[in-house]
Amino acid sequence: MTICTPDNFWDGAAIGCGPTLAPWLHDHGSLTRRIQQRCKQFAVHPVRSGLARIAHDEAALLGIAPQQLAYSREVFLYADAQPVVFAHSACAAQHLRGAWAALGGMGNKPLGAMLFAHPLVERGPLRFKALAMHHPLYRRTALPVGAPPRLWARRSLFTLHGAPLLVTEVFLPAILKLSK
Repeated sequence: MTICTPDNFWDGAAIGCGPTLAPWLHDHGSLTRRIQQRCKQFAVHPVRSGLARIAHDEAALLGIAPQQLAYSREVFLYADAQPVVFAHSACAAQHLRGAWAALGGMGNKPLGAMLFAHPLVERGPLRFKALAMHHPLYRRTALPVGAPPRLWARRSLFTLHGAPLLVTEVFLPAILKLSK
C-alpha cells in the first residue's frame, strides 16, 4: 500500500485519513443511504450539470479524448442543512442517449439511489486521494477561509451495459459530525 498524498495519483489506499473518516471512505454501499441513516433531513443541492470539459485522468477512465466534452453533474449532499459531501460525476456524452439517459433529468434527486437500485449497475474498486487546496475539486467546494488544508475524496467507476460513469465524492469537514 502507498501513502496517499495530495501530489500522487488516485490509489487504492487511504492511509492517513483518520479513524473517524475511514469508515466513510471505505464503505462500498450507497453513500446517500449512509448519510440518510445518520441525519433527520437529507437534501441534494445541484450546482452544475451539462456538457463540460473534464480532467484528463477522468477522460482517460471514461475512454474519451481529453478535449472531448463529457456530461458532468456536480451536487452537494446536505445532512440537516449542512453540506457534507461534494459529488462530481461524469460520463461520455453519447451515453446520455443510452445507458445513462436518466442522468440528464436527475435534478435534486440523489444519484446513489439510482445506482444502487439498478441490478445491472456494476461498481469498480474505490480509489482515494487527499486533495490539496489547489486541486480543482477542492476549489469547487467553496469552503470558507480556515478550511482544512486537505480534503479526502474517493472515486469509482460504475458500469451499465458497458458504459462507464465516474463518480467522485469529496468529503467535507461536517461529515465527521454524522459519525457520532
